[in-house]
Amino acid sequence: MEKTPVAGVDQGGRVLDEEAAGPREDDVDDLILELLETIHSVSSFGDYRRMHRKECFSLVRWMKLVVPMLEEIKELQDPIPDAAYHRLCCLHKAFTAARKLLRCCHDGSKIYLALESEAVMGRFHMVYEKIKESLDGMPYEQLGITDEVKEQVGFARPVELLSLQLKRAKRRTDTQDMELAMDLMVLLSQNQDRNADGAILERLAKNLELQTLPDLRAETMAIKKLIKERGGQSGESARQIVDMLGKFKQIAGIEDSNGLDDVALPKYLEKCPSLMIPNDFLCPVTLEIMVDPVIVASGQTYERRSIQKWLDAGHRTCPKSRQILAHLSLAPNYALRNVIHNWCEKNKIELLKREQIEDSDSLDGKEDIPTLVEQLSSIHLDVQRKAVKKIRSLSRENPENRVAIAKHDGIPALVSLLNYPDSKLKEHTVTALLNLSIDELNKRLIAKEDAIPLIIEILKNGTVGGKENSAATLFSLSMLDENKELIGSTNGIPPLVDLLQNGTIRGKKDAATALFNLLLNSKNKVRAINAGIVKPLHTLLDDRNLGMEDEALSIFLLLASRPEGRGAIEKHSFIEKLVRLIKEGTSKTKECAVAVLLELGSHDASFTSTLMQFGAFEHICEIERSGTNRAQRKAKTLLQLMRQCQLPRSLARLKS
Repeated sequence: MEKTPVAGVDQGGRVLDEEAAGPREDDVDDLILELLETIHSVSSFGDYRRMHRKECFSLVRWMKLVVPMLEEIKELQDPIPDAAYHRLCCLHKAFTAARKLLRCCHDGSKIYLALESEAVMGRFHMVYEKIKESLDGMPYEQLGITDEVKEQVGFARPVELLSLQLKRAKRRTDTQDMELAMDLMVLLSQNQDRNADGAILERLAKNLELQTLPDLRAETMAIKKLIKERGGQSGESARQIVDMLGKFKQIAGIEDSNGLDDVALPKYLEKCPSLMIPNDFLCPVTLEIMVDPVIVASGQTYERRSIQKWLDAGHRTCPKSRQILAHLSLAPNYALRNVIHNWCEKNKIELLKREQIEDSDSLDGKEDIPTLVEQLSSIHLDVQRKAVKKIRSLSRENPENRVAIAKHDGIPALVSLLNYPDSKLKEHTVTALLNLSIDELNKRLIAKEDAIPLIIEILKNGTVGGKENSAATLFSLSMLDENKELIGSTNGIPPLVDLLQNGTIRGKKDAATALFNLLLNSKNKVRAINAGIVKPLHTLLDDRNLGMEDEALSIFLLLASRPEGRGAIEKHSFIEKLVRLIKEGTSKTKECAVAVLLELGSHDASFTSTLMQFGAFEHICEIERSGTNRAQRKAKTLLQLMRQCQLPRSLARLKS
């Protein structure tokens, strides 16, 4: 049956005429059924993406609380008041927006949800506000809603409850968003030669659950759908999402020239596409499970036939890492072969028949990991150097090697070399520990061996490369909260601040990344301020050639949350720099600058007053109109503070 238009309601669900004719009974029934169907629909979604999982479950709980009220209204014999119908229309609009948002968080792009985290949280806040607006003013008494239902769903005070929910949501995401933003900032930078990138990428892949072939396949499809919904537009955000997908595919060993190629399954696995195939079982060239895995000089493992075909074609580089191979020998990876065969047998997967594998194949001169670890304790320095360099190479790309080296007590042996007087040996050693620390368990093992004070000593007095890699290692280790405090309490922050001031460009970037991670710990903020971090941060803002304004502003944002941090900032000169960045910076820089100004102004009105003196109002208005989603929200709140600051002055002028 065709529905009649709702009299007295505009497109936004607002009441236009309370005296207008009431809704037809069929309209009310249909509306109630649609609301209940929406609630049932979102309840069936099941799990959600990790990034916004808590918010999704919280929103679904709120929607379910409405069911008892809807059921009671459905059973009413008399027509409901116009005002109640109008509120239900508003609620329907809110629930429709909620379902679309929950669908996005259920099967949308994980990278989009991370990269646009602030925008997604803004959508949650908007939905909560719409629900609050719908429930506030609902004529519960006229509807005859029972006291039991009122008490159950909390309709006696919906505004207070939803406001509390909004506050909790904002409070819960601040630190997480800041850490995630810094990780993404590092990975999306143009400089690809960064020591700590592997650790950040591994962490993001794990946190976003983008490590397996099926997950990457689903993510590729979700991103294609997202771009299609945007009309095929390939703006900056879409480009960044595709670039990030390419990085995740790369560490999983998947070759993809444009970032959106389909992730295909081998023919013999098409019948079980949902099977979670460990990444290490797949040949990076063919993407098929390896039957005869062999290791090349770069430390990467391939299926023998595929890598031999590559070499026979005249290539002398590792297909995955692109580095030149020191030799062309192929060493059978017996351990991995046995693990693969056991896994296939357990999962009833019959591998393609290949030529018989010769168990008697020699190691072709390649020392195995136990031998290399043993050589770390040799009395001959040249033997130790070669062993460390080999372990450094083996641990760089292959996750299995990181586990194997730790399993054979390679970490204690490496840590013992950090005390040696040979500076080059120490540089190779700390770099090997950096590679090993990509594995989360290894982070704990390295800290347990009391390596952190020794790494800090190299950061103070090592070679240029040793300092840079020590900073990167401290960053990687500081991903664990217990290590953040340990690094800070063992005086690791002052040498990082010194590297930030006096290091090479690469050293400054590694120091900035490590310091940001460490300053997520409150005690470390005070330690950094006492170590004089404000001065080098100003230098980064002044030197446009470094291209590190965003990193500096992200650290300033952390410092501004502390009274000591705000006290260490000289108002006029600092705000003048921020206003310049708001005028001339990139969209990301403008976003960071507005965030810092808002943090300062929220705690100290004198910062807002000083900001007014530099004529920043017009530029912040422009950001509110055309900035990034996060920048627009920050700018809107900052403008409200500025107007509040301006009002007393206007009143004072009127009185005078």
